[in-house]
Amino acid sequence: MDATEENYQSRVGAARREKTRNRLIETALGVFAEKGPDLPIIDDFIAAAGVARGTFYNYFRTTGELLVAVAGESSDQVLGVIDPLVLAEADPVRRLVVGSRLYMTMAARYPLWGAFITRVGTRRGSRGRLLDEYLTRDLQLAIDAGRFRIGHVSVARDISLGAIMYGIETLLSGEAPQDYTEEVMYTLLLGFGVQHTEAHALAFAPIADCGEPQGAVFERGVGQ
Repeated sequence: MDATEENYQSRVGAARREKTRNRLIETALGVFAEKGPDLPIIDDFIAAAGVARGTFYNYFRTTGELLVAVAGESSDQVLGVIDPLVLAEADPVRRLVVGSRLYMTMAARYPLWGAFITRVGTRRGSRGRLLDEYLTRDLQLAIDAGRFRIGHVSVARDISLGAIMYGIETLLSGEAPQDYTEEVMYTLLLGFGVQHTEAHALAFAPIADCGEPQGAVFERGVGQ
């Protein structure tokens, strides 16, 4: 076998492995959304993906490892298209509003993904690398600037995460009012010490829409 053929076969093999991994992640989203993070067993995932047990173990050792991959990668992919719009805002309070509203809106746009993250999103190891990093970044900036009257950023982060995750669940229920994300952020800002008029202006100001996230969960409408 010459080098050209060997390189070709290597590329084909890598593409096949990536396709199989993506298939596992795509189908795992639905399994976790339906059963939650703890109930599914490996048989559920191999049946949904149509792969052999040995194939599953080629990519993931446990269902917990698969959960972390699905949640982490999908959340990070969403934040990858949201954060450029967040960074365009100079005011850290406005950054929090833009990022949070877009994250909730994205979950409503991809309801299967939204249902999934409401089941697992509060678990630190399963909400991705970037969610905590970006949220903490902007909250700390707001605290340092004296915009939020909160003693520790971890308190602000946990309160914000709770509002976002419960907010997504309400959006998916179909019972949320039209301005629900704005009202959530308005109330959150009031709780963080922002004055009424400024909080309302910041929470209800228009925001630009972000692009579509890439990745196995969002391609071909899997998350919808």
